[in-house]
Amino acid sequence: MTATVPAPALPSGTAAARDPLLDNAKYLAILLVVSGHLIEDLRDVPAAHALYFFVYLFHMPLFIVISGYLSRNFTFSAGKARKLITGLAVPYVIFEVAYSLPRYFLYGKLEISLLDPYYLTWFLMSLFLWRLSTPVWQQLRWPLTVAVGLSLLSGTSALPDELSMNRTFGLLPFYVLGLMLRPEHLDLLRRGWARITGAVILAGGLVVAFLVHYDVPTEWIRWRHANHQIGVDDVTGTLIRLAMLTVGALLVAAFLAITPSRRTWFSGLGAATMYAYLLHGFAVKVAERFHSSLVNPVGVAAMIVFGVVLATVLCTPPVRRLFKWAVEPDISWAFTRLRRPGGRPGDRGSGRADGQETPHSPRHAVRA
Repeated sequence: MTATVPAPALPSGTAAARDPLLDNAKYLAILLVVSGHLIEDLRDVPAAHALYFFVYLFHMPLFIVISGYLSRNFTFSAGKARKLITGLAVPYVIFEVAYSLPRYFLYGKLEISLLDPYYLTWFLMSLFLWRLSTPVWQQLRWPLTVAVGLSLLSGTSALPDELSMNRTFGLLPFYVLGLMLRPEHLDLLRRGWARITGAVILAGGLVVAFLVHYDVPTEWIRWRHANHQIGVDDVTGTLIRLAMLTVGALLVAAFLAITPSRRTWFSGLGAATMYAYLLHGFAVKVAERFHSSLVNPVGVAAMIVFGVVLATVLCTPPVRRLFKWAVEPDISWAFTRLRRPGGRPGDRGSGRADGQETPHSPRHAVRA
């Protein structure tokens, strides 16, 4: 968030090939991401502070879990590697530069570091690294336990900002949780009892957030710093991090449980949440300039409504056509033809250019 903001869109295909539950969840979650960013600067208003705290407990974990679930079939094959480059690496470079330009024009400072993500581009960097690690987690007997252990250990050291290491390790369990999920697990969340339970959990979480939001440092929900940087010892910090992971997973499950599982008017928009995630930051930067006139309950409500409208518009087909070059760039011209492993540099292999095997392809041909 991301994304969330969010999980990148699935490869194009028929609507029937997509799970409406996931698309619906991504759309509803991107509303929280965009609205959350818009009220971040208005947290002097108690209600904004509480809502911000509540949303940040689970909105990016939700996108990360879904990203992990949709990455279950990732391999190191040539076709998947190309999708990784075009879907994450190239957009990361484009938006890392794009978000650095306003600082240059407004303040005369041009600072671009491709290894140190700026603003919301951290999600692309972390997702790139998580996806690369997918085959490793699929070979472990207790992958989630190992991921939780790494997350907790990461809080005991001040990791460098490069590669978004604090968030990459801290939020790793949510990605691995997504990898471990199966369709039958999601089917459990579609049942009536799960929907009721999910609503109760979310309502209870919101009430608790309003009660404790001033008592919990905001940095705990941002996953950016080590325990001692937040002001606690490692034992206390480890327990808090474990609680944050547990609460995040519980709220993610609750949110998925109340999400409609049938196709809705916004299901198609849920396939394009990466557009809203990467583009909304420019509107947030503009809104920050009106901070003084928005720090009041009416201003907070207006920003929430604006966030819902903005996120929806940014997921629509016209916006996708306009910014496809940046969010889903076509750089097929930069790749060679797919070829068999071990083939000579000039060997084009016997597979199709898109990575799909032909009826005459050898068994060991590359699969995309």
